[in-house]
Amino acid sequence: MDFLSDTVILSRMQFALTSIFHMLWPVLTTGMGIYLVIVEGLWLKTRDSDYYYHARFWSKLYVLNFGIGVASGLPMEFQFGTNWAPFSIAVGDFFGSILGFEASMAFMLEAGFLGIMLFGWNRVPPIMHYIATMMVAFGANLSTFWILSANSWMQTPVGGELVDGKFIVRDYFQAIFNPSMAASVSHMFFATLETSLFVIGGISAWYILNILFSKVKLQVATIKVNLHTIPIKLT
Repeated sequence: MDFLSDTVILSRMQFALTSIFHMLWPVLTTGMGIYLVIVEGLWLKTRDSDYYYHARFWSKLYVLNFGIGVASGLPMEFQFGTNWAPFSIAVGDFFGSILGFEASMAFMLEAGFLGIMLFGWNRVPPIMHYIATMMVAFGANLSTFWILSANSWMQTPVGGELVDGKFIVRDYFQAIFNPSMAASVSHMFFATLETSLFVIGGISAWYILNILFSKVKLQVATIKVNLHTIPIKLT
């Protein structure tokens, strides 16, 4: 039990627990945003009410996951300073900028249009609501890009050099688009898509088995199956 008195081990345990719990929610919302864009697009094209009800139903689950993701993600931001202060001092000029880009560009874009997506039904024109849904999905996936860019940079740090214990950025583009970035972002993109579709498929199966939906569109099921096969074909 000596490890309980080791500050580094305790910091790792706390950060790992926070990260694991937080990761459950963005993975689901990022892929679900794409699914909402597809379903609402099909409703606009066909005016089939089933697609409309699917969009309304899954958007509620999206907002729930979004809220938990925000609440569980904020402690991680503070833990970079409280648990890993020397790391933050050394690379904070770059690492902090990337996290700032994620918050100001991606998170604010997603949060700004989320209210229209959730409360804008029958209040704004359908095309405006669809644009809001696309912006929410785009913001969620842009957030993935920035977070994975920061994470991959920690694996392959390039674009600068350490000077007196601090990382000085010489080329921001090289640091952002580091050698590990493309593989990390693409891997996470397909992982979020797969996870979201499996959750949607599982909940849909539960509803079907319990006869809570009197009618289930075959087209929606086909979309899920086809999207599931994309990552399999690519790999």
